[in-house]
Amino acid sequence: MEEKRLIEAFRWLHRHPELALEEHGTTAYIRGILLESGVRLLDTGLETGLIAGIGAGEGPAVALRADIDALPVCEQTGLEYASENPGVMHACGHDFHAATMLGAALLLKEREARLPGTVKVIFQSAEEVNLGAAKMVATGLLDDVKLFLAGHTYPWYEAGTIGVRPGPVMASADRFCARITGKGCHAGHPELGVDPIPALAAIVSAAQTLVSRRVNPFESAVVSITRVAAGNTWNVTPETAELEGTVRTMSTGVRDELQRRLEKLVADTAGAFGCAVDFTYERGPDPVINDAGVCVRAAETGRRLGLDVRENPPSMGAEDFGAYLKIAPGAFLRVGTGGGWDNHHPRFTADPAALMPAARFFAALAEGELNRLAGA
Repeated sequence: MEEKRLIEAFRWLHRHPELALEEHGTTAYIRGILLESGVRLLDTGLETGLIAGIGAGEGPAVALRADIDALPVCEQTGLEYASENPGVMHACGHDFHAATMLGAALLLKEREARLPGTVKVIFQSAEEVNLGAAKMVATGLLDDVKLFLAGHTYPWYEAGTIGVRPGPVMASADRFCARITGKGCHAGHPELGVDPIPALAAIVSAAQTLVSRRVNPFESAVVSITRVAAGNTWNVTPETAELEGTVRTMSTGVRDELQRRLEKLVADTAGAFGCAVDFTYERGPDPVINDAGVCVRAAETGRRLGLDVRENPPSMGAEDFGAYLKIAPGAFLRVGTGGGWDNHHPRFTADPAALMPAARFFAALAEGELNRLAGA
């Protein structure tokens, strides 16, 4: 596997970003390279995304996962290989992830005969909208996987760095919305109506105490109100008011408790102001919790390959990789890509020099885990 070929693939992917569930060109491009290299493809039945199988098909199976969708962001990097799809950009490094796991797949193909099992390489669509992992799991093609591995760009580490952390590394991400209904009236005669705005304000204020007073200080949680709306003019008390926000946690227990308490807080507060409320709570991605043993072995692999291994900080951002961890344990690792601009920023970049070290690392880690599981 030549580094030049890997960089070419990365640049092609960056120039041709596609939004979630629209990654037809991306899927075709990756499929073409894999088939040209003799890599076996599994029949997922999905329109976008694919799964490659490397190995004899006997023995244990481990999986490498890359996401392939882009974001609705207007690129401002000035790169010579900048996006050719206006308003769409690989601002979260999914082009880097796909190229890295493509490189790992081709490296593993070169030593396929010695693999004591199968490495399934997942090129997953629709991570940004929390749909892709569930679709891959639903195919049933991953039921036999004993370990899942994934990497994510990290602009605050330079190329040649791997970030490893056992335990919780990414939060769950849930969405809630409350529609508070009172009784509209003339703003000069509030006694003739039931104003939903004070109820909304009280809910916003009280919600801030859920984390500070209801969650163990040694646990991590966030409750954020991100949108409020009421009325459309200055002299009318509106009939309704709305608020929307997110709950982020690192554990299932805290997640369940915050959902229960938030539902009660909204209902009780609205009721105290004489308002009715329609409350919805939608669960998003599960928390990503890394297996400690896998992390130890990942760090050892990184050091053996001459990489700078660090303990990366956890994030209250979300990732749908947690869907795979319901099948088997695994690890979600950081890959230093430099650049200095955070993910989802229009100036985000990933250093191509990080590609080959990352590909070698994931190929070596997958092979090592297969050997361990097979008792080789």
